[in-house]
Amino acid sequence: MEQVCFVDTTLRDGEQSPGIAFTVEEKVHIAYLLDRVGVYEIEAGIPIMGKLEKDAIYQILSKNLRARVTTWNRATLKDVKASLECGAQNLHISTPVSDIQIKYKFNRDRDWVLDNLIRVVYFARASGCTISVGAEDASRADMDFLLSFARVARKEGAIRLRFADTLGVLDPFTTREKVARIIRETGIEVEMHAHNDFGMATANALAAQLAGAKYLSTTILGLGERAGNTSYEEILKVLQKAKGFKINANKKKLQELIRYVTLAANCN
Repeated sequence: MEQVCFVDTTLRDGEQSPGIAFTVEEKVHIAYLLDRVGVYEIEAGIPIMGKLEKDAIYQILSKNLRARVTTWNRATLKDVKASLECGAQNLHISTPVSDIQIKYKFNRDRDWVLDNLIRVVYFARASGCTISVGAEDASRADMDFLLSFARVARKEGAIRLRFADTLGVLDPFTTREKVARIIRETGIEVEMHAHNDFGMATANALAAQLAGAKYLSTTILGLGERAGNTSYEEILKVLQKAKGFKINANKKKLQELIRYVTLAANCN
């Protein structure tokens, strides 16, 4: 079997599509179906958002799914504590890495980003959590700083780096070049998180995989903020049919999942 691990974020980034708000019951059932389809990891939500989000995540975790279940967190102790309150042990900790976002989101500098990452990851790991780290707006970041960020994440014990093309500005050629360089120069595992603003999310996901990224961030129906994210069903077929990868995915459950998400998201 080809080594491709799908990290599904329908319940987090997918729900950021305009007009979409899944109920707790819908979130739990979508997670169940994702597990039956065979995805590697389910990003269940953002605990700091409040009680309903926490309830959904707690219920999903209580199902003892085969898939890893993770929560999404900003690089703050408050976010990590909210995840711990749900019983989460697999946390994704995300922070901007482009100079424009560091300046206008935080009014900080690069050194602060690195120091804060170390502080928050240390706290989460000391609490018994497994951590992946997200590089928001990585596609517009200074490459040398992005490499430093990846090295710090790896040194602090992060299991992988999420390369986020947050504004969907990349093309496949640049994607392959950047992802290959990160892997080559830092040794960290990479997850590609593509957005579809220029219609290239699937192509960029494929390019990242060919560059050595074992993890692909996807959503059902390509849901996501603005133009959406990489479609799970689309990149799955590309890898299976165009590249010949032997990827196990339950076709019957996938069709059921697509129908359910379509109805829950009012996409019909």
